[in-house]
Amino acid sequence: MSGHSNASPVIAVPDADPRLYNHDLAPVAPAGRTWGVFSIFAMWMSDVHSVGGYTFAASLFFLGLTGWEVLLAMTIGIVAVYFLMNLIGGPSLKYGTPFPVVARMAFGVMGANIAAALRGIVGVVWYGVQTYFASKAVQVLVLTFYPAAEAWTHSSYFGLSGLGWGAFLFMWLFQLLIFLNGMETIRKFIDFCGPVVYVVMFALAIWIVAQTGISSLSLQLAPPAEGSALAHMANAAMLIVAYFAALLLNFGDFSRFAKDERAMKLGNFLGLPINFIVFAIVTVIVTAGTVKVFGQAIMDPVGIVERIGNPFVVALGSITFIVATMGINIVANFVSPAYDISNLYPDKIDFRLGGLITSILSVVVCPWLFVSSPQAITIFVSIFGAALGPMFGIMVADYYLVKRQQVVLNDLYTMSPNGSLHFENGWNARALLALAASAAVSIGLALAGAYGVITNVGDWGWLIGAVLGALFYMALMRGREMRAPSGAVA
Repeated sequence: MSGHSNASPVIAVPDADPRLYNHDLAPVAPAGRTWGVFSIFAMWMSDVHSVGGYTFAASLFFLGLTGWEVLLAMTIGIVAVYFLMNLIGGPSLKYGTPFPVVARMAFGVMGANIAAALRGIVGVVWYGVQTYFASKAVQVLVLTFYPAAEAWTHSSYFGLSGLGWGAFLFMWLFQLLIFLNGMETIRKFIDFCGPVVYVVMFALAIWIVAQTGISSLSLQLAPPAEGSALAHMANAAMLIVAYFAALLLNFGDFSRFAKDERAMKLGNFLGLPINFIVFAIVTVIVTAGTVKVFGQAIMDPVGIVERIGNPFVVALGSITFIVATMGINIVANFVSPAYDISNLYPDKIDFRLGGLITSILSVVVCPWLFVSSPQAITIFVSIFGAALGPMFGIMVADYYLVKRQQVVLNDLYTMSPNGSLHFENGWNARALLALAASAAVSIGLALAGAYGVITNVGDWGWLIGAVLGALFYMALMRGREMRAPSGAVA
């Protein structure tokens, strides 16, 4: 992206090794830190305000808890996410570096490729899945205004109809054109995405209340759950933490552009605890109202606007949630693999080329086939999702407890054996061993629970992996130098 007009100003690193450095992986200069409180806030709105986010928020009220129990569990979970995001965003904020470069602090300048590749795979798959979900809204839009297009839904080519392929490729290309313009265009786009969804959500809520009256609304959408309410509340809180597991690794890809610590933390506070709870309440008002209006609880907002029957409403709702899905795809699924792929071959692949490769791979994985197989999703989430927790634990323990927030900036970009992050030929074997051991435990528990061998640990796998990763890493690094390296940049 170095030759692009939207490229952010960066700090030049003297004698940087081309195998570790390009313009997009370089530290962002103060002049390039353009993300204020609103941009960080809008980023979180884009992440939460999607069809998937809507369904997730509504599902929390189907857990058999009372309304206040759900809200309390939700508050505990999202406040925990807020503090964890501040932790993982800290090193990128301080040094201006993206996730794969921050991973070099713990895993070594070459070992970080393992962490980046794992996060990149997760991003590519979900990028394709979200693009497919958005394309379904495009199909609804086309069929609403051109019913004759229904004839294009009868054929099938590699699992998609002719109309399905047209809608998918339209979304694929539309997103790509925005993404290839760089991070500043991305910032402006997500500044728009999150707020516009609120307009439609509040309009839906007002319409529902007008149809049903306030008395018909409830914050409990399922019969009371059996067993301990505290246990169900704890599971709900952990479910929220797990929902943000991917960004609990690569939030640094965005915090590196924050103007200062206040902008990051205040933007996180508004975007996580405040925004998430407000969005969830609006969501459950709409979902509860659909029971009376349509005779059943509808957890898909596109399905709600489609049932209203007004073509203008269908168009407005479909376009809004198409934009919303693009927003979450940017935040959670595109930026990270673009940087991660660039990190593999920095001298040959920049952010834009990494993004193009991400887009191509998202088609290759055939996401429409992937989501049609519950077993495939279970295995994928269990294996790769359970590996994200250990990486978080290792990186946080390394930066805050081992390195005490002090790193030699130039050593992030050097292959010199004298570099503090060179370890064993660029690989920190201790970090990789801690990752393998903790991931084996968390993945093993997740798979054993999924197939009924043991009691399902569910979304606690992320926390188990994160704690074990930190503990294993600290134990293995005990014999290493624990104080700040000489020449560390404050």
